[in-house]
Amino acid sequence: MNYIEELQWRGMLHSKTEGVEELFENNNMVTAYVGIDPTADSLHIGHLVSIMMLKHFQRFGHKPLLVVGGATGMIGDPSGKSEERNLLDIDTIRKNQEAIKKQLAKFLDFDKNKSNGAEILNNYDWIGKFSFIDFIRDIGKHITVNYMLAKDSVKKRIGQDGKSGMSFTEFSYQLVQATDFWHLYKTHNCKLQLGGSDQWGNITTGIELIRRKEGGVAHGITCPLITRSDGKKFGKTETGNVWLDPEKTSPYKFYQFWLNVSDEDAEKYIKIFTVLPKEEIDAIIEEHRQVPERRLLQKTLAKEITTMVHSEDDYKAAVEASQILFSKQPLKELQNIDEKTFLEVFEGVPQFKISKADLGKDVVNFLADTGIMLSKGETRRLIKNNGISINKEKVKSIDQVINESHLLNGKYILAQKGKKNYYLVVVE
Repeated sequence: MNYIEELQWRGMLHSKTEGVEELFENNNMVTAYVGIDPTADSLHIGHLVSIMMLKHFQRFGHKPLLVVGGATGMIGDPSGKSEERNLLDIDTIRKNQEAIKKQLAKFLDFDKNKSNGAEILNNYDWIGKFSFIDFIRDIGKHITVNYMLAKDSVKKRIGQDGKSGMSFTEFSYQLVQATDFWHLYKTHNCKLQLGGSDQWGNITTGIELIRRKEGGVAHGITCPLITRSDGKKFGKTETGNVWLDPEKTSPYKFYQFWLNVSDEDAEKYIKIFTVLPKEEIDAIIEEHRQVPERRLLQKTLAKEITTMVHSEDDYKAAVEASQILFSKQPLKELQNIDEKTFLEVFEGVPQFKISKADLGKDVVNFLADTGIMLSKGETRRLIKNNGISINKEKVKSIDQVINESHLLNGKYILAQKGKKNYYLVVVE
């Protein structure tokens, strides 16, 4: 199986230029690039598809280039956008670039001693050297306005109502990205650009520029835009993007995102976002279909991608946190997880604030004074029937005293009524 066939069976092939297969004949090492604009100081999972395209590319012995768009990030790609993006300054872009570099090291091998070692480049290093006159003379004269207007990214923004439009800045974006491809063609013998299907117009403009300026032949491959079976946007939650930065999206929440995808999506995502071989994935899918309640697909997907993006330790901690509600030793696990993960596990649980002076009471008065229980009689009845728990341990006696020894992370007490009603006491 070659690289293109690998993309095909993984559901990662949307479009390809005619003749691209010839690049991979005779076991030639091919150089390809993906561009990412550093619009934030972290990648999110929407970036992962094109990064996985590069990862598989390197696995097949080819050389990946990752172009961080220091220049294009200052312009803003209009592809798939309905309005102009805010322009970033160079200091912000450099800060974002450094953060992104660290994340990419989780996916690609940057060993300089290997012929196919990955490289990170910043297009500001060559675009920034152009004067305006040089750019419109040496680049702009090779691509007609009619050619640029025919691109979907332009047509959708200009519209037919006479009110829509785009600035010259964004209109020029495809020329700047085309310049990247031309520059890499000349300096790195890069003859292939990879990207999402929304980048097809930008990619083909680069191919055309190379043809007109150099008489050369270059190619493009795009992957489909990832969708969800319920129609919602992939990678988005109620709280926003799912980031690769653990400070923006914790490993626990990251793990939970993949664990909770539908069966249909899990079958698709495990091919795209892992490097597991076809035979193993097919076996997992088949076993999952036999016993879907075990959620083998989701668990395998969540394990593979959480370990790749974060670490095996982060994955194990996320699994432990996820199992707290069903654990045989819940108190021990509650005492071991960090405060941030603890609060995420019990996100949305009603909170009651008290002072340390309110501790030292028996459990009946403690629950009444915090406001969790309105009736002391009902509390006594529930305790008698094993219906009250403190920190996931059943309360055996109405005389049990709740004190500082019950504090989790030094400030929390988890109360529970019945099986499903949780309450979080915050001791200030």
